[in-house]
Amino acid sequence: MYLMAFLLAGIVLHSCSSYKNNSSQVVIWELSDPQKLNPILATDIGSYDLDNNIFQPLINFDYHTLKLVPILAESLPDVKIDSSSGHMLITYELRKEAKWDNGTPVTAKDAAFTIKVVKCPSVNDESLRTYYDKVNDVILYPDDPRKFTIVYTEKYMLATIATGTDTYIMPEYAYDSSKYLENFTIKQLSTDSTLAHDAKIIAFGKEFNTEKYSHDPKYISGSGAYKLSSWVTGQQVVLEKKANWWGDALKGNSCFFDANPSKLVYRTISDMTSAIVALKAGNIDVINYIKPGDFDELRKSEKFAQQFNMYNPLRLSYTFIGLNMSSPKFADIRTRQAIAHLLDVTRIVNDIFYGYAQPVTCPVSPMDSMDYDFSLKPHEFNIDTAKALLAAAGWKDHDGDGILDKVINGKKTDFTIDYLFNAGNEQRKKVGLIFKEEARKVGIEVNIMPQEFNVYADKLKSHNFEMFMSVWGFQPGPMDFEQLFATSQSRDGGSNFACFGNAESDALIDSIRKELDPVKRAAMTKRFGNIMHNDCGYIFLCAQQATIAINKKYSNAYPSSNTPYYWEAGFDAGNGGK
Repeated sequence: MYLMAFLLAGIVLHSCSSYKNNSSQVVIWELSDPQKLNPILATDIGSYDLDNNIFQPLINFDYHTLKLVPILAESLPDVKIDSSSGHMLITYELRKEAKWDNGTPVTAKDAAFTIKVVKCPSVNDESLRTYYDKVNDVILYPDDPRKFTIVYTEKYMLATIATGTDTYIMPEYAYDSSKYLENFTIKQLSTDSTLAHDAKIIAFGKEFNTEKYSHDPKYISGSGAYKLSSWVTGQQVVLEKKANWWGDALKGNSCFFDANPSKLVYRTISDMTSAIVALKAGNIDVINYIKPGDFDELRKSEKFAQQFNMYNPLRLSYTFIGLNMSSPKFADIRTRQAIAHLLDVTRIVNDIFYGYAQPVTCPVSPMDSMDYDFSLKPHEFNIDTAKALLAAAGWKDHDGDGILDKVINGKKTDFTIDYLFNAGNEQRKKVGLIFKEEARKVGIEVNIMPQEFNVYADKLKSHNFEMFMSVWGFQPGPMDFEQLFATSQSRDGGSNFACFGNAESDALIDSIRKELDPVKRAAMTKRFGNIMHNDCGYIFLCAQQATIAINKKYSNAYPSSNTPYYWEAGFDAGNGGK
């Protein structure tokens, strides 16, 4: 599954204005503002959701079927392996109807420019660039300005998905008016490390990374149905439907050509209780996360049921506990396994998620029937097993104070654990409290430490933590584990926060990336899942269900397992709802 890694933002209280919606627009709840409306620079899920309406990739996963469908591309690409070089060649033809906001056609040059931006060393897109590390050229065809071939230097199982679903094509005229990148080739950007010091490369990155290309309506431009109209920080982002959008002629081809509302209004309400009040009052039309307990209560309300449809599809994500494997406390695998046996997953699913979740045991969605290893069972919640593992790892209460201790690097160390989570996330707080309760029974003292979201995220990136809880979300398709679990990603702000891995796991990740046969790849993916399950640097808890409410005045409003769990641009009030 192609990764869209995200961490839920912290919660800050904002007031809810008395804003009433009308039938020509949809008002969507958001927990926090998007980070950047720039698909190359953004790393948060909120930005991704909005970017889907402003920009367009070549192909994407249809929200209804979860199957790949062409968007800017005329069809799914032609993929070949060159027998002489071993290069992977992915050829696209762009739709002749596709136009930019200035009326000019979307061309292969724009696609090549977008990949140049991704490869440009001065652009702040480190998490995205890893998927393009083996792209070393884009072939253009002088006789066909809509055709191009992306060249991978070796086989990569996500080549089509990564370049297709994440190449949100950007207009060269709008994002490089100074033509800084015009005379650089993708091959140069792929092979010449000295370009990082080139004046034009530096100037482009300095310009492209600025706030105006991420926040200012005058500078944000894509081929999608909507344009950024206004952004009031902490309150709302408004997208307006373009007049005479080119995609209207293709309505019905896939969900991505359904663009019905005149406006999409994304309202920021960071307090969940206030969000429910706003929903009931008609100030918002759709919400993609309701606390499971509240969701249960709302389902019992006849009045609420008259106004809203409620859905709970399984999300393409997994919730987990991470242990800092670079900490001497967790160096012994038996210690980490003991922690896993102290986590009561059944209680977490039932008491915290109210049953709107299912246990998982590896970093793959159970919706993926081929790659998920159903033979793996959750670590049994067992206090006695945890005690035995801790004793075997050398943890004992030597001084009789009720807390286990051990000599580490010549110093007596009490077994305390700082449990980090983003402040305001009550579910993560409750998981921590349950763990604290059970850990005390074996002599471990747990400190519950809520953190403001940006502080929390920075501590994870710098490995300045002992234990944390989070969730990763992703798209359909096979999973590339490099970004999250390769040892290289535990350095320089990478996403391998727990410092998992060794030479063996790195080699397996690399083999999975290069295997195109889905059956062979599934066997390797299951082996990797077994390694992670046994290692317990990451302790997988559950896959949550989305808890969604959508106003019944809209038709064509379907739930999805893919974030944000619906296609809001398809909502249609003209037919009187479902």
